[in-house]
Amino acid sequence: MKIPFGKYKGKTIDVLAQDMGYIEWILEQDWVAQKHPDFWADLKAFDKKNASIQGEQALSSKTNFLVSFALREEEIENYGEYPFNLPAIKNLKRTLFHPHVTYLVGENGSGKSTLLEAIAISQGFNAEGGTTNFNFNTHETHSKLHEFLRIARGPKKQKTGFFLRAESFYNVATEIENLGVTHSYGTKPLHEQSHGEAFLSLMSHRFGPQGLYILDEPEAALSPNRQMSVLSLMHKLIKQGAQFIIATHSPILLAYPHSTIYEIGDEGLVETPYEETQTYEISKQFINNYEMLLKVLLG
Repeated sequence: MKIPFGKYKGKTIDVLAQDMGYIEWILEQDWVAQKHPDFWADLKAFDKKNASIQGEQALSSKTNFLVSFALREEEIENYGEYPFNLPAIKNLKRTLFHPHVTYLVGENGSGKSTLLEAIAISQGFNAEGGTTNFNFNTHETHSKLHEFLRIARGPKKQKTGFFLRAESFYNVATEIENLGVTHSYGTKPLHEQSHGEAFLSLMSHRFGPQGLYILDEPEAALSPNRQMSVLSLMHKLIKQGAQFIIATHSPILLAYPHSTIYEIGDEGLVETPYEETQTYEISKQFINNYEMLLKVLLG
């Protein structure tokens, strides 16, 4: 069937495979279904088939926006100084990003958030969070690590992205209001929602296809139920070409199957299967034996 209107008028429907945004726009127009019912039906079937094909291609992709990270060792003068004395940093070697999801897990103070922050800043994100267009500064507490990172990028360039850190999300929500762009983050201002609702609204309305998303302990805002909702939203975005880099303590968020997990120990970053991470093992041990462990912990 030929396209009956618009910039592709007269062309076959398959040309829309290169313009998914235009498909989404058409499907939002009620008048199209009324005026061109046959085209509408064919377009919906085409959109579903094409989304499935693109999803399979995205899940089988071997590369994405960020490929690897490493230290510029030749530029570091003193490994005894912060942040180079942190376990995650002092033994850091060239480390590969997974094309879909890369996790950083480890104890408090191990350096996972410091490393994640440096990766985000190196890609142009604001240190306190937001998109690459945010440049506000509430408290300048970030390290200089980003100046010493060597990030290898793939051939693709992300179309969008966001750096979210739980500890400064309030500041980001305030900046969104100051910029007058609350409409891009849902129908209700983020400050008028709970922390968890605001984060889900952000992810549902602002995160989009082919985006780079760097999340620092997002579970701080989320109930277990909502964490499972995030996994579902992540999967939808990954099938649309997104890449996630996440620091977390949550065994739920850590469970995404198409991922690489780096656990931070004294030796640095070690790729670790999900069920062998301390996050999983300790959570499982506590849930299965909580009465006994409580007796030990509480005397």
